[in-house]
Amino acid sequence: MHARTFLILTSLLALGACGKSGGGAAGGGGGSDPTLVKIVSSLPRTGSANAQTTTMVNGIKMAVEEVGGKMDNFRISYEDWDDASAKKGDWDPEVEASNADKAVKDQDILFYIGTYNSGAAKIAMPILNKASLVMISPGNTYPGLTKPGMGEAGEPAVYRPSGKITYFRVVPADDIQGKAAAEWIQKLGGKKVYVLDDRGLYGKGIADVFVATAPDFGLQLLGREGIDPKAQEYRSLMTKIKALGPDFIFYGGTTQTNAGQIAKDIVAVGMNAKIVIPDGCREDAFIQAAGPENVNGKAFVTFGGLPPEQLTGKGAEFVKAYKAKYKQDPEAYAAYGYAAARAALDALHKAGKKDREAVRQAMLGLEQKDGVLGTWKFDENGDTTMNTMSGSTVENGKFKFSVMLGGK
Repeated sequence: MHARTFLILTSLLALGACGKSGGGAAGGGGGSDPTLVKIVSSLPRTGSANAQTTTMVNGIKMAVEEVGGKMDNFRISYEDWDDASAKKGDWDPEVEASNADKAVKDQDILFYIGTYNSGAAKIAMPILNKASLVMISPGNTYPGLTKPGMGEAGEPAVYRPSGKITYFRVVPADDIQGKAAAEWIQKLGGKKVYVLDDRGLYGKGIADVFVATAPDFGLQLLGREGIDPKAQEYRSLMTKIKALGPDFIFYGGTTQTNAGQIAKDIVAVGMNAKIVIPDGCREDAFIQAAGPENVNGKAFVTFGGLPPEQLTGKGAEFVKAYKAKYKQDPEAYAAYGYAAARAALDALHKAGKKDREAVRQAMLGLEQKDGVLGTWKFDENGDTTMNTMSGSTVENGKFKFSVMLGGK
């Protein structure tokens, strides 16, 4: 359990008057236990993302434990599901689809926390949407999942076959982050940039935003290329890029799509360029994959909101309690896992009954005041209104907060 001081300081988040227990969840059949409400998460628990997702799961557990596993007349149960497979070592489309199907069929499940990868979200969203099952992501940032005109044709309507909003996220989208990366390179004195991406939904999407906004910050784009994220190395590509004389390389991708190898090969060919990477790389696994000696002072990572060490108020208390409970520092997304679970609990209280449609409606416009991520609410698309970004560097083999970017 948490330290007593944390429980006191988070009391403003605790929910007060008792609601009424309702009937079965929307979609027919009802739950096997009218007082049991399940929260499940679907995150990659196999592979190199495990360290990051473990802290997200820990954050979810802390939110549930904070209310003693009870909410009004309900018993709250949490289940940690893996959407990765051993054969891929990362999230697997088949596993994600199976998780979503399983969640829909279990009428005790009212909240599906996930996914970590935006590509996985594309698979789960329409399945859950048809059943009015609320999905809350602590990590997806691809704009097309929620924002009309910001993605591919038909997005986001294709993920909403019922026509209703069932997907929400507590992290800012890449239309904000891609622009923040361009802003930061300008602040760092950069002039010439070469852009790479992993050809995936998240990586290509954030690279698209970067390319579109870079000229606004006076940046010259020397070229762009999609890489094979499973390649052993990229030295021939880096040699070609080196001849163009870039100040920076922007890589749209994640640790799992070889960001560390790219950083390593930039140094291997003697290129003086530094690398700018998005939040999908803000995990110790990236530094380990690249080798600290290759990224110290040479890698710059953008992130939605503030990293754990920069959180204040309730956020700082969360980090303190996390360290006390788990005996280690939280990774960047631990607080977002907590915030997602807290939003689920708030919506359940607001709805006052065990009903998928009722909690979905309760999620619309839901606000967290003075929470671990500050004060924010869900907008009409299910996005967080939080738009502050931050930048961190790598020093002495660790991420270190550097600058605030964008926001208001």
